[in-house]
Amino acid sequence: MRDFQKTSHAITSKLRSVFEPTPLQHNAYLSGLYGAEIYLKREDLSPVRSYKIRGAFNAMNNAMEGRKTPPSFVCASAGNHAQGVAFMCKYFGVKGRIFMPVTTPQQKIMKTKAFGGELIEIELIGDYFDETLHAAQAFCTAQNAVFLPPFDAPDVIAGQSTVAAEISEQLGKLPDLVVLPVGGGGLSAGVTSYFERDTSYCFVEPAGGACLAAAIADGKPRKLEQISTFVDGAAVAQIGVENFAILQHYKDQQHLSINEDRLCTTLIEMLNVEGIVLEPAGALAVDALKDLPPDIKGKTVVCVTSGGNFDFERLPEVKERAQRYSGLKKYFILKMPQRPGALRDFLGFLGSHDDITRFEYLKKSARNFGTVLIGIETDNAKNFDHLSALAEGAGFQMRDITDDEVLASFLV
Repeated sequence: MRDFQKTSHAITSKLRSVFEPTPLQHNAYLSGLYGAEIYLKREDLSPVRSYKIRGAFNAMNNAMEGRKTPPSFVCASAGNHAQGVAFMCKYFGVKGRIFMPVTTPQQKIMKTKAFGGELIEIELIGDYFDETLHAAQAFCTAQNAVFLPPFDAPDVIAGQSTVAAEISEQLGKLPDLVVLPVGGGGLSAGVTSYFERDTSYCFVEPAGGACLAAAIADGKPRKLEQISTFVDGAAVAQIGVENFAILQHYKDQQHLSINEDRLCTTLIEMLNVEGIVLEPAGALAVDALKDLPPDIKGKTVVCVTSGGNFDFERLPEVKERAQRYSGLKKYFILKMPQRPGALRDFLGFLGSHDDITRFEYLKKSARNFGTVLIGIETDNAKNFDHLSALAEGAGFQMRDITDDEVLASFLV
């Protein structure tokens, strides 16, 4: 352990020529809410708004040591890893080629270009990440370039461990608990390698991409058949081999899978209450606090906010998912009598805090009943019970399709 800590501190010292330590901030709001001393390790405030710059720095620095001519570097990524590699290419003055899926949003492409400047080339290839990855690796082989994995490599893990080295120095003591988001496992493997058993951990994954939980259940990394890409910074189908070799020793620690819709409530809460912009993966550790009391009462807890690369075009989706999780927004198939004044009657059932956000006739006919898709927002989930009772008592039929994935995917 001490040898790894020594290595981590050496990398941390080198990193200071790139950027200052990210803040470790005591958060009064969360501390009061959970009765603990809650600190946020703000990796969302790094130069590329994520911790990925750390692993990229260490892997590239080590690859260049002992070479008269620096190699060119290659990575495959649609997000934070790409931006970290691009930033370090410009810093080191070396060339890089970044492979991204064709479906990558323009905002991420432009940010990566801005960080790397003329030293990087971006190649869009493949509809899915696996296709992009294979293209990048094939290019590396053909061009004798250096491939930079996003998480599954010792140099990357050691680079990410500098998060723990900074926490140790900034806090001045050992935290009782470190809450770590898990995607491919680079950050969590690095932090646990530094602290080992000197502290406790809570590993947090999105429910739609719990690859560490799957690996622990099977005793080895297993590729998930399907993942949700909403938490794109942690939506990984298979934990890294090198990473799992480390993390399997902590299967006795807390492991949480977070519902993506609930995660949206935390994204909105941190933005509205604290003015902190987090990406979904960056909010995982904060959201996990909801599942930890009373275990953390009176303890010192560090939550790693791993990234803040949030595309504000996603804000309406995040808001809607948060409202739906909280029961404040619902979609119904409304079946109402085809008679004059029926719609006016229904509107009369709405309370002063009920707002129609969607209204669409699904079928127009001369039959006795007409069908409408209707979306309603309110400020109290109990308002829907009152509305349904009034409507059904007057002969209207309301079918809640909010959680019906098949119907909602076609109609909403």
